[in-house]
Amino acid sequence: MPADGPASRDNDRPRDGPLLFTPLTLRGVTMRNRLMLAPMNQHSAIDGHADDGLLVHLGKFALGGFGIVTTEATAVSLSARIGPGDLGIWSDDHIAGLKRVTSYLRSRGAASAMQLGHSGRKGSTQRPWDGFGALADADAARGDLPWPLVGPTSEALGEGHVVPHALDAQDIPKILCEFADAAGRAEAAGFDILEIHGGHGYLIASFLTPVINRRRDLYGGDLAGRMRLALEVAAAVRERWPRTKPLFFRMSSVDGHPDGWSLGDSVALARELKARGVDLVDCSSGGLRGSTAIENASRFPGYQVEYARTIRREAGVATAAVGLILDGRQAEAILQAGSADLVIIGRQALYDPYFVHHAAQQLGVDPDFDRWDLPAGWWLAKRRPGLEAIGLTGAGVPGNTSAAKPKKE
Repeated sequence: MPADGPASRDNDRPRDGPLLFTPLTLRGVTMRNRLMLAPMNQHSAIDGHADDGLLVHLGKFALGGFGIVTTEATAVSLSARIGPGDLGIWSDDHIAGLKRVTSYLRSRGAASAMQLGHSGRKGSTQRPWDGFGALADADAARGDLPWPLVGPTSEALGEGHVVPHALDAQDIPKILCEFADAAGRAEAAGFDILEIHGGHGYLIASFLTPVINRRRDLYGGDLAGRMRLALEVAAAVRERWPRTKPLFFRMSSVDGHPDGWSLGDSVALARELKARGVDLVDCSSGGLRGSTAIENASRFPGYQVEYARTIRREAGVATAAVGLILDGRQAEAILQAGSADLVIIGRQALYDPYFVHHAAQQLGVDPDFDRWDLPAGWWLAKRRPGLEAIGLTGAGVPGNTSAAKPKKE
């Protein structure tokens, strides 16, 4: 690991081959590679329960080779949902379905991660394909009724949205208990890694930014006050989460507002999170008032990588880079530059669930398909000589597909 970033002696040892396929050990968990599936909400759960659809959805990424497979943002309470189809961890009844998922992921060599989320004032919204706005009469006709929300103030997300209850000193301990209890259930469900969602304008992020948090009590005002809830949540979760298992924290490194949360603020928060037992910071951005796509309008491949690099260097904590990372060579370059310890793949993985296996072939790590699930790898290895015989030497490898004409006799 580069000298300007956080290091453990084991992870620092030089190894042959690409860094992307070098195992990473955090606490007592070793990931088989440095590629992590991003949390991506499916908005398809019923009463928060993990079903066969989620098992198949996440299972295909384990088959696809990811080192870490992460759930979508999982609500720590019924009122913490973003939308009516959110995955949940607010009840012991959710544990059994999630345990099926973690057991399968483990059987295929992937570490399982759960992202704990609380929507704050951005909850009670439609499913994206219904408009992603405030729940309305048409949604009620489908059975999707609005619910009460909480936030740092009573400012609603926008016109038509539920006005949140401003959390007071008596409410905060309940929020901390919800996160801690969720961590206990995640452990019972067999997850290897927990991530706290502290970005994208949801509850924790809304406390961090001065654009929304205009409180004048212990949870507002200066940077220390605005960080207080994030740090208390991290401490409460760490207390309930086994010391042998890593804890991650997703933040919006900048929130997209000129007077809002800055990269320097993120460095300060990352230092304090590390002191409270957070092992890695997941460096996203935007999402203050709307979706991340709206507020991160200036995008290019790897547009958030510099945030991960800066926080890693200046806070001395492991980081993950995310955002328009499209192939294995780009992901490897991020690690080689010392910009991050993990690379997170989101929508590109939806497009290509075998992103990791394809990256391995791009980087010359797995020419014989040994890393694939055995039945698939056997067939692909068997196919290769036949393809080569007709001049299709790169067929099936993204970015290297040959459409060569058959050889002339």
